[in-house]
Amino acid sequence: MATAELNGAAIKDFDSFHAECKAAMGFPDSYGNTMDAWVDCLSYLRDDDSMSKFKLKPNEVLEIVIKDAEAMKAAVPDILEEITYCVAGLNERYEDYGEKPALKLTLR
Repeated sequence: MATAELNGAAIKDFDSFHAECKAAMGFPDSYGNTMDAWVDCLSYLRDDDSMSKFKLKPNEVLEIVIKDAEAMKAAVPDILEEITYCVAGLNERYEDYGEKPALKLTLR
């Protein structure tokens, strides 16, 4: 399992969320700092699209670990809810294409 760790205590708004994600997941310089761009970058983790530093094998999963998740939940619960929603949607998309879910969200 591949792992990307985000520092929940450092996430105070969408700008800091996207900065954390870009650093942890290796999103390209052209990354648009939006949730649509976040979904796009995580939609093809098993393809050679270079939208993140991760290239998953057919049954491999990327675990997105949010450290200090309680701090994030207290500061920006809407962002945490949005991430949870998007991860579920992305996994449904992978299943629609006949693939195993590719993402796991872990709050620590």
